[in-house]
Amino acid sequence: MIWETFVLALRAIRRNVLRSFLTILGIVIGVAAVITMVTLGDGATEQVRADISSLGSNMLQVRPGQGFRGPGGVRIPSERFKISDAQAIEREIAGLQAVAPTANRSAQAIIGNRNWPTSVMGSTNDYLRVRDWPLEHGRVFTEGELHSGRAVCILGTTVVKELFGDQDPLGAFIRLDRLSCQVVGVLSSKGQSSFGQDQDNMVLVPLRALQRRIAGNTDVEAVMVSAMDGVSTEALREDIERLMRERRRIAQGRDDDFHVRDMEEIVSALTSTTRVLTALLGAVAAVSLLVGGIGIMNIMLVSVTERTREIGTRLAIGAREKEVLMQFLIEAVVLSSLGGIFGIALGLGAAALGAHLLGVPFVFNPGIVVLAFVFSASVGVVFGFFPARQAARMDPIEALRHE
Repeated sequence: MIWETFVLALRAIRRNVLRSFLTILGIVIGVAAVITMVTLGDGATEQVRADISSLGSNMLQVRPGQGFRGPGGVRIPSERFKISDAQAIEREIAGLQAVAPTANRSAQAIIGNRNWPTSVMGSTNDYLRVRDWPLEHGRVFTEGELHSGRAVCILGTTVVKELFGDQDPLGAFIRLDRLSCQVVGVLSSKGQSSFGQDQDNMVLVPLRALQRRIAGNTDVEAVMVSAMDGVSTEALREDIERLMRERRRIAQGRDDDFHVRDMEEIVSALTSTTRVLTALLGAVAAVSLLVGGIGIMNIMLVSVTERTREIGTRLAIGAREKEVLMQFLIEAVVLSSLGGIFGIALGLGAAALGAHLLGVPFVFNPGIVVLAFVFSASVGVVFGFFPARQAARMDPIEALRHE
């Protein structure tokens, strides 16, 4: 019985192919929009996670000052750190994988007639461990080079490309403002961060070399800390804050003149923001499904009017009300389900294209696909019920008289 009703519904749809297509167009667009928006939102969330993870594994940043606070986001200045502060953190805080004191300057990298503006990072080999940044070629700094501040450097791939092209830079000497240094290594490529910064446009030198030959001071601008696997970064943050308050002699009740930034908090904040935006976009797109459902109801009401004599004939020869109700209800569900299937195909294709154009990963979410299809079929049930009930409750005599 149900199969025969299903076949009748398909025949009715096939008799008016163009009208049926226009009827389900709203469902197609609604399902496609929901899947596209949610898939792209999931891809953006995954990209944010990957970009933040590329900054370092389980990383904390300790910086002087209170960060950006107050009107206009003004950074409140404070006394800089010293190398001894980083050594104290490494010595007195448990659960640390690596501790890297850093200082940074902008400089012009020059070799022969080629030059390129870049960022010079002064640090130790632990910087590579904190950032989870392996070398592509060459070696890291030796202990003697780190302690003496010898003029050696490790280049990012952007600097290599701009200064050397396809040539091997190992062993060559480049000039960074007043510092002439020998290239001993090349970093692997990390690409752009989520903040649009080219992470590969960087030259790493021993911290003492930058302090003595470029900065002209002994300041440490930040201490980058990496936690061991399984160690809570929140607990480490509290331990570091307690230690730094003691070292900087901050009285109880007074504000810190430094801040500790937990990268996990940044990841959580950014991903929650993208999830909210994804949910909002998905909800807006879902409105088209309601519009498509109203379209189905309108067309089914027209269909009931057009087929009044057919309904009267079926009722007159013994068809029961529930059979007529089922016929028109299945027809509405078939229409909305076909719209859901076409919408899923269109949505996944649009999401794949959008992910490629935006440079975010394509994240297939089977849950949203199933949800969109079930919702589209439900639209057929909800908006098809009223026309189906109207058809089932017709008076056979009055229906046969209809012109």
